[in-house]
Amino acid sequence: MSQTQPLLETQSISKLFGSVIALNDVSFSVRPAEVHCLLGDNGAGKSTLIKILSGVHQPTEGTYFFEGEPVSFSSPREALERGIATVYQDLALIPLMPIWRNFFLGLEPTKGWGPFKRFDADFAKKTVREELLKMGIDIRDPGQAVGTMSGGERQSIAIARAVYFGAKVLILDEPTAALGVKQAGVVLKYVVQAKTRGLGVIFITHNPHHAYAVGDRFTILKRGRTLGTFTKDELSREEMIRLMSGADELEAISHELEEIARREEAQDQQLAQLDQQLAKTLEELEEDTGRVQ
Repeated sequence: MSQTQPLLETQSISKLFGSVIALNDVSFSVRPAEVHCLLGDNGAGKSTLIKILSGVHQPTEGTYFFEGEPVSFSSPREALERGIATVYQDLALIPLMPIWRNFFLGLEPTKGWGPFKRFDADFAKKTVREELLKMGIDIRDPGQAVGTMSGGERQSIAIARAVYFGAKVLILDEPTAALGVKQAGVVLKYVVQAKTRGLGVIFITHNPHHAYAVGDRFTILKRGRTLGTFTKDELSREEMIRLMSGADELEAISHELEEIARREEAQDQQLAQLDQQLAKTLEELEEDTGRVQ
């Protein structure tokens, strides 16, 4: 497959939940050795799109391609078997288990045959150390409980595991959302490591600073629609923030509020004038009544 041909692509994808339109005419793609950032505020449709890409949902309309072929995944396992791995925020790691057990969770290597098969712990520990080292992570002890590790280190395990088990596309759902500045930087380094190993990385985030640091292309979602796909040459960080924050809408609302304030001020002035006229009329009536008496 050509490096310029998308690994994964959607064309005019829409998703309806009853009468609710979660996605409307969304086209998106990721190429090999590319970080494509999917940005948007809460409710923009990011979660719905990644659930379609990972096989949780099927689109209501539109076409989904993987490696140039139209596909329709009925489950996340089916998508994973084709090479689409999704790392969610909860990471699906068990804190009390050691690193090597978590790394092979559900896909345990065995040795022996028939009824004598057993978990090949030596292979698992050796492989974990080697695979994490390829990502630039030199772990102290593969037997260390995952619960004792930092958030960034846990993310690195999830990413390395996906790469080891043959992922071609790696979908990262808000991997830096709950991390401090230093740990977020560590995760961003691992994102770049995955890219250099030839994976297509879909990096979902609402943080434009993190996206701009590692992204090659950027798609901005808003209310289920795309505002466009851009490269760094086409979109500055400031413009990205403006598009994500809805600065145009805020400016329009600000103008509307100013107009309302002007109208209320004009009405107050009119009421004040009417009060003055009414008071003057009452005074004149009292004077006329006095003269008659």
